Amino acid sequence: MRSIAILLLGGILILPVTTVCLRLAGRPASLPAGHPMAGLATQIAFTVPLGLLVALAVTGYRLEWFFPAAMVIVGAHYLPFVFLYGMRLYAALAAILAFGGVGLALWGPGWFSLGAWVTGLVLVTFGFLLRATVRHWRMRWRRSRP
Repeated sequence: MRSIAILLLGGILILPVTTVCLRLAGRPASLPAGHPMAGLATQIAFTVPLGLLVALAVTGYRLEWFFPAAMVIVGAHYLPFVFLYGMRLYAALAAILAFGGVGLALWGPGWFSLGAWVTGLVLVTFGFLLRATVRHWRMRWRRSRP
């Protein structure tokens, strides 16, 4: 299926494409040299592409479980972000994706692409929520400085 191939390719390319975009925007694309969390960040980056291999294996049993399995994998990948970035909002994102994937697999209507659409909607929503949270923190930090 073309959609599976696109997700697998996207899972593989998301880190290098994001890195290039950050560098083009003049933003830091990695943690500073010697940062104690650099190893963790690198390991987290590889969990999704490797985990998607498990989702691919699930399709041998039930094709419509691919995207719900991918939801669980992507959700689990966000759990270390709570510690890495110090933001509990990532725990909510992880829970919604992981439990949503299980729910769709067990009780969903069996639409092949429903998990992909739900995941996209959740990620876009959380992108705005996370951005608003960071802006709020920055404003509070700037006000607290003498």
